[in-house]
Amino acid sequence: MNNTKVLSIGGSRNIGYYSAIRLLDLGAIVTFLLRSPQTFDGDAKIQQYVQSGKARLVKGDALVKEDVQRAWDEAKGNDSRPVDLLLFTVGGIPHFKLTKGFFISPPNLVTQSLLNTLDTLPTPHPKIITISSTGLTRVSHAALPFLLKPLYGYALAAPHKDKCGAEEIVAHCTGWSWDKGDSPGREIMSDGWTERVPARGQLKNIVVVRPALLTDGDCRAEKDSSAYRVQEGDLKGSWTVSRKDVAHFLVEGIMKNWDEWTGKCVSIAY
Repeated sequence: MNNTKVLSIGGSRNIGYYSAIRLLDLGAIVTFLLRSPQTFDGDAKIQQYVQSGKARLVKGDALVKEDVQRAWDEAKGNDSRPVDLLLFTVGGIPHFKLTKGFFISPPNLVTQSLLNTLDTLPTPHPKIITISSTGLTRVSHAALPFLLKPLYGYALAAPHKDKCGAEEIVAHCTGWSWDKGDSPGREIMSDGWTERVPARGQLKNIVVVRPALLTDGDCRAEKDSSAYRVQEGDLKGSWTVSRKDVAHFLVEGIMKNWDEWTGKCVSIAY
C-alpha cells in the first residue's frame, strides 16, 4: 500500500483513526478532513507522519461542500494519480436525554456529510469504505440478539436513523435493493438528494461495513486471526466488536483482499 492516496473523513477518532494509523504504517498517504486539526497536536504518531508528508491535515467540515472539495483536491496532490481510497467513518458524539435517548446534532450529520462527499466525488471513482451499523433496517434489527433490541430501538434510535439515511444513499448509488419502509424520511434526507450523487447503479467499487455494538476494547485479531466473524449481510447473534478490530478488518481484510469484498455490505462481530 505504499503511497496509496487515502482521503479520511471522520478520522479524528475511533474506527477512522485506527484505520488511518494502520494505513500510514503501511506507507499510505492519508489526508484527513478535520474540523479541528489541533486535535492531533499532541499525537506523536500522527505528527511523525505529518513531518514526513505522509499525513495531511485539512481544516474543514464535511457538512460544507466546499470544504470536502478542498479535501479531495489535497488528497490528490499535484501529480496525475487519482485518489485511491475514501475512508468515510463520520459519526457524531452522542448526547443523552431521557425523553430522546441518544442523539446527535445535527440529526442528519452522517447523511449530509456523505451527500457532500459523493457530490464532489472525483473521477475515476476511488475505492470507498463506509461504516454503518447492525440493526438499522427492519431485517437487520430482527437479526439482533433479543436483549439488544431495546437498546437499538430506543437509546440508539436517533443516530441509527441518520446512518440509515446514509445506507439509502449507498443503495441508490450502487443499485442495491432498498425497502422504502426503512427510509428515514425528509428530516434526514434532503429534497433532491438523488441529483447530488452518482446515478443509480453507477457506484460499484464500495464496501459497507456494519459493526455490532462497538466497544473500546483491544484488537483481539493481533493475537488471534479468527477473533471476529465477518459475513455478507446480517450476522445472527452479533453482540459486540471493538473499534480496533473493525479497523483491523478494514485494512487487513478488505483493503488487502479488495476483490473479495467490493460491492458488498458486510457485518462484523465477535
